[in-house]
Amino acid sequence: MPQLVVMGLARPGEAREIAEMSRDAIERGLGWSWTPARVHRFITGRENSVVVARRGSELAAFAIMQFGDEVAHLNLLAVAEAHRRQGIGRRLLHWLETTAVAAGVFRIDLELRAGNAGARAFYERLGFVCRGEVPGYYQGRETALRMSRGLAGQPC
Repeated sequence: MPQLVVMGLARPGEAREIAEMSRDAIERGLGWSWTPARVHRFITGRENSVVVARRGSELAAFAIMQFGDEVAHLNLLAVAEAHRRQGIGRRLLHWLETTAVAAGVFRIDLELRAGNAGARAFYERLGFVCRGEVPGYYQGRETALRMSRGLAGQPC
């Protein structure tokens, strides 16, 4: 029987582990932009929420969201390969959406690599709609898809 997944807010000491998962699972083939220092700034920043999911001592997944007055931006969400298709990513996003609604946010926006069909299908299943493409978004080399979803009955 697999261990229980425990979710909670990230602590500053987890910045390196989160950054390394981002580098390996999200940023592969690009330069490393979500460095430990940058992740640390998001963990300690007042307008951000960094949530982790652990199975025992292992980092199974994480998500980073930045909150604006009416719109939140999902900067990163990654689930380690061994923990995919178990609902962990959906649970992390639900945590962040609940927080966003409580903060008065009406919409969540995100970008993903245009070639990442798995991520696009994941977000579409959760009600996100593709709003367009941004050529060269990723370090001038890769196109991003911009997606968004209204919260608490709000249109995008």
